[in-house]
Amino acid sequence: MSRDSRAQLVVESVLPFIEAHRKLEHQGNAKKPFILGVTGLQGSGKSHLASALVVALSKDHNYNTIEVSLDDFYLRHDEQISLRTQNPSNNLFKARGQPGTHDPVLLKSFFSQFSDPLAKHVWIPSFDKGLFQGEGDRLPLSEWKTIDCHCPIDVVIFEGWCVGFQPCPDIEVERKRVEALQIRHLNEPEKSIMDLPRSQFCTTTLGDHKLVDLLHVNDCLRRYSEDFMGPQHFDFMVHLDTNDLGNVYTWRIQQEHALHRRKGTGMTDEAVVKFVQIYMPAYELYLDGLRSGFFRETGSFIRTKGQLQLVMDVERNVVESKLF
Repeated sequence: MSRDSRAQLVVESVLPFIEAHRKLEHQGNAKKPFILGVTGLQGSGKSHLASALVVALSKDHNYNTIEVSLDDFYLRHDEQISLRTQNPSNNLFKARGQPGTHDPVLLKSFFSQFSDPLAKHVWIPSFDKGLFQGEGDRLPLSEWKTIDCHCPIDVVIFEGWCVGFQPCPDIEVERKRVEALQIRHLNEPEKSIMDLPRSQFCTTTLGDHKLVDLLHVNDCLRRYSEDFMGPQHFDFMVHLDTNDLGNVYTWRIQQEHALHRRKGTGMTDEAVVKFVQIYMPAYELYLDGLRSGFFRETGSFIRTKGQLQLVMDVERNVVESKLF
């Protein structure tokens, strides 16, 4: 399935929910945009899909649609340093990415703009990942994007690698960590993918981290869920998934190879593996919950909210789609 076909499948699935949302809004006095989450594994094409959805919903269906990325809400560089200093033994905070490395106050403030009937514009922050040797920093307010609200915003597409993740009970975090250690103990035979040992494409990285550090990230995610990233804050979720978590390594390596062909630069395969392993613990902890249904606890609201899951093969083609 081509990327355009993938976007068309999503549009066809989400349109009835947007219409249902509009009808409910017309019955009330408040005007609230439809919040569409797009989440997916690294290299799955979520950013491209989000941009394609903006074009399709705006041009083909006349919905005033904007896109915002979770990446633009990372902590400022000085705040990143402070986080690492305060948690020197927590390897999960040594680089940006995990819940806890974003600015939840800024995120909550961003979404609160849509409840202000007097707002004349909407601001979207900007984060430059290239600053400070790749650690990145938030750009000054003067360089943020602003969107005039002379026409009401109908749809907000919010994309990010951990959008849709929900915190686990502490006992579940501990259980999954123990399970990861047990799987490692079995010492599965090595296989080869992309000329790298399968053992390097690790999907049991929870065993590399202390329980207290995993629980810290889980607590940060709990705040995210309450303030801006729980099912109560979304109307529809699109989830790009895979039936083999090891594919994340393959996809990211493919992306770096393509970058090297275009620009003559890019990470080595070994560097990509280390990069992906920064994010892998969250996949191991939270994907099961997302797969079981993001809106599973919304009760009577289930009829006006929905989730589309696209399971991708190693070439990033859709092998299965599920709407629930």
